[in-house]
Amino acid sequence: MSKLVKNEDAFTGLEAAIVLIAFIVVAAVFSYVMLGAGFFATREAQRVVDTGVAQASSAVELSGPVIVNASAGNVTDIRFFLQLAAGGAPVDMQKVIFTVSTANNVTTYKYANVSHTWYQDGVNKTDMNELLERFETVQIVIPGENDAGTLPVIEPNDRFTVEVKPDVGARLPINRIAPPDLKANHKYEVY
Repeated sequence: MSKLVKNEDAFTGLEAAIVLIAFIVVAAVFSYVMLGAGFFATREAQRVVDTGVAQASSAVELSGPVIVNASAGNVTDIRFFLQLAAGGAPVDMQKVIFTVSTANNVTTYKYANVSHTWYQDGVNKTDMNELLERFETVQIVIPGENDAGTLPVIEPNDRFTVEVKPDVGARLPINRIAPPDLKANHKYEVY
């Protein structure tokens, strides 16, 4: 009888191919998981940056000069125009707070406590929805006295700050110096 000799060369090659395919499949799954986690992290980072930019950028900006009205050597009211910042989302003006501060005093006003006149494309509008949008401006007049309180005393050459605080976005500080002479019933542009 003849002896049968086992030849396992082909079987060893098949085993090596199976192990190689298993390594490739495991590597593909691992790389898919890693890429998925990377894409997720990138999306989350982009969302955080977008939210941070929206919160840090100013929602409103000053449009034109700041005017003060004088009476008996003091400022009696402060007036200025606000518009939507470039690329900004509409701002609900009913949620905006105005703070007037000097070296000695601070007074806070809500939107309901200041006078406001709306303009759209430069034309006075009376039927506005209190939402500051593109091509709209609103004139704000912070009065000397009303139900909210009294304007801090602003005398000649006094520094004062009006801070506009929308509910979303950065605050808009308006720093100015009162003119050196304040005559009664005169309006002054301040810088």
